[in-house]
Amino acid sequence: MAVLNQSSVTNKVNLIDARGPRFSAVITTLVLAAALVTQSAALIAIQLVVFAIGAFAGPAKTPYAFLFKKFVKPRLKGAVPTEDARPPQFAQSVGLIFAVVALAGSLLSIPALFTVAVGFALFAAFLNAAFHFYQYLLSSQSQWALHYSQRF
Repeated sequence: MAVLNQSSVTNKVNLIDARGPRFSAVITTLVLAAALVTQSAALIAIQLVVFAIGAFAGPAKTPYAFLFKKFVKPRLKGAVPTEDARPPQFAQSVGLIFAVVALAGSLLSIPALFTVAVGFALFAAFLNAAFHFYQYLLSSQSQWALHYSQRF
């Protein structure tokens, strides 16, 4: 029987610029809104690929992260806020599931399934863009929860 010594276990945390996933969520919101309005399977397929890259390789490897690093980040001033890459990667995994369901709905000619799946993905992307919601949802010591628990 092997015994793990906690000092021998290291938690390698991959830190990323916290502004990048929010930028990506804004683009994702726009793509999903366009897909919902146009009922475009092509747009969902493109977003599915972006979600898959984010879910499997990490959010820093997505095309949206490239755009952020190349065009947005050089123009930002001040300290660079960092965060653990795991919550945004989880959010990408959730988006991937919705995109797969939406694409299946489109390919199987079930427009209601497409609309509902894209709608849920759009709602989640909007929350991430507007409120950085996944950070609060997945944080074990959520500042949001602490803030509101202190109000009551």
